[in-house]
Amino acid sequence: MAGRIEDVAAAAGVSIKTVSRVLNNEPNVRQQTQQRVRDAVAKLGYKPNPSARSLAGQRSYALALAYNNPSRNYLMEIQSGMLDACHGNHYNLLLGPVGIGQHALPDLRALFENSRPDGVVLIPPLTDDPVVLSYLHTHGIPFASIAPRDPSTGIGVRMDETTAVVELMRHLLALGHRRIGHIKGPRTHGACQWRHAGYRAALREAGIAYDPSLVVSGQFSFESGLPAAHRLLDLADPPTAIFAANDDMAAAVYRVAGGRGLRIPHDLSVCGFDDTPLASHIFPALTTVRQPTADMGRLASQQLIDRIRAPAAGAMITLEHTVLVRESTAAPGRRAGA
Repeated sequence: MAGRIEDVAAAAGVSIKTVSRVLNNEPNVRQQTQQRVRDAVAKLGYKPNPSARSLAGQRSYALALAYNNPSRNYLMEIQSGMLDACHGNHYNLLLGPVGIGQHALPDLRALFENSRPDGVVLIPPLTDDPVVLSYLHTHGIPFASIAPRDPSTGIGVRMDETTAVVELMRHLLALGHRRIGHIKGPRTHGACQWRHAGYRAALREAGIAYDPSLVVSGQFSFESGLPAAHRLLDLADPPTAIFAANDDMAAAVYRVAGGRGLRIPHDLSVCGFDDTPLASHIFPALTTVRQPTADMGRLASQQLIDRIRAPAAGAMITLEHTVLVRESTAAPGRRAGA
C-alpha cells in the first residue's frame, strides 16, 4: 500500500506543510531537507494527492480554464496542453464556462467560491473582458491570458497573428488571386482584429483596394461560417479564394462550396487559421496557419503555476507560427500542383 503524506512527513522528520512545499518545488527549503523528503517519497512509494496537499497548504492545487469560445476544436487543444502542465505539477484542472460582460459575474462567483482554484487561465474573448479582468484583480486571483489584445498587461502566451495572416495572404496573392474573401471572427475577440488587420495589410502591400463587400462576420463556429460563405459566394463577382479566420469556419466554406457544385481548389481556394486536427482530416487538406494551441495551453498553465509559487515569476511568451500550404489552395481555375 502506498504511503500517505503523513508517513512521508514522519519518515523525513518534517511537517506536512514542508512535504507539500518540497513536492511543489517551492523556494526557501534547505537542500538537505528536500533530499530527506524526496528519499522518503521514493521509499514509501508516495503519490502526491491534490486534495491532501490542499488540506496541508491552504491551496486547492487546481487551475481553472475559463472559456466562452464556440470552437470546440480550439478549446480541446487548449485543454490538452493545460492537462499536460497540470499533470507535471500535480495539479487538477477545472473547466468553467463564463459569460461575457456582466453575465460573467455569477459564473465567476460560482467557480471561485465553490471550487476555489488557485488561479485561472483565460482564453479569448475573456482575455479582454473588462468585467472579468476587474473581478480577478479585485479579488487578487492569479491569472494567465492566452492571446490577449494587450500583451503588456500580465503573464501568458501569444502569437503575432497579424504577421501570420500577411504571410498566408501572400501565398494566395502569389498564386494569382485578387478577389479574396474574408470571414472574420466576432468583434469581442482580439484575434478577429489582428487577423483582419493582416488581411488588409497584405492587400495594401499588393496594391489591391480593400473591398468591404468581400468581408463578412462569423462567430468562430462551423455553424456561423455557413451563412457567411453563402454571402460571399452569392456576390455578383464572387471571390476566387476565401480566408476564414479559423478552421471551423473554413470547413463551413467546404460544405457550402460542395453544395453549389464548386470544387476545392479548382473553383475556389480556401484557407483557415489554427491548424486544429480538423484541418488535416477534411478533404482536400486545408491550407492554414499553425497556431501551437496545445503548447499555448501548456505554457500559460506553467506560467500561472510559477506565478502562484512566486508572485514575481512569469512573463508573456510569444510563440512562432507556421504557414502550412496543403491541397486547398491553387491558382484561380487550376488544381493544386497542376
